[in-house]
Amino acid sequence: FHLQDFLLIIQVIIMWFSTFIQSSIGKKWIMAATGLFLLLFLVSHAAGNATLFASSELFQAYADQLHSHPLIVTVFSSGLLLIFLVHVATGIILFFQNRQARPTRYRVTARAAKNTLASGTMIYSGLCILLFISIHMLNFSLGNEGQPISTIVTTLLARPLYGLFYVAAFLFLALHLSHGFWSMLQTFGLNHPRYTWLISRLTYIVPLTFLIFFAAIPLL
Repeated sequence: FHLQDFLLIIQVIIMWFSTFIQSSIGKKWIMAATGLFLLLFLVSHAAGNATLFASSELFQAYADQLHSHPLIVTVFSSGLLLIFLVHVATGIILFFQNRQARPTRYRVTARAAKNTLASGTMIYSGLCILLFISIHMLNFSLGNEGQPISTIVTTLLARPLYGLFYVAAFLFLALHLSHGFWSMLQTFGLNHPRYTWLISRLTYIVPLTFLIFFAAIPLL
């Protein structure tokens, strides 16, 4: 086994991967994989925010402990941003590819059970989430130097309009997840008839759980 053979194997893998990600199936796998990472981040974010229900002091202690490892935070944040951008870009590409493949609308508007309001508005709910994240991050990063994160959170979410904006964003997220979660499981091949009943319930339980949890924070 020589270096030339190793380089040839690497070249073949790169060529295969390049062809794969350019296909429709490849893009769906990218959407599913990045969506799974973003879902796991949402779970970890919810776990951290859960400390708010105990006290602002506990939430501040959690944030201080997290940011006491700046290298880990930087690497994690950069990786998360890259995953998020890949998810958004791939979703937009798939949206326009689907539009080109079917330039005219069907006369019959009845939809299959899986093709719900959520599936037909994925691009729009996704863009609303993108807008929320952009504004949310700007509010946390601009003009707040030196302020404790617990104070920033309390100040922002205590504002009625921002609180409504926050809840509305998670309504769009719940709508997005109700199809995205199902689509991710389908892409990964977890669509055996034996699990259909569980999957159909999870597509409602998972989004509603996040919606109720995060909507409770501005109410708090």
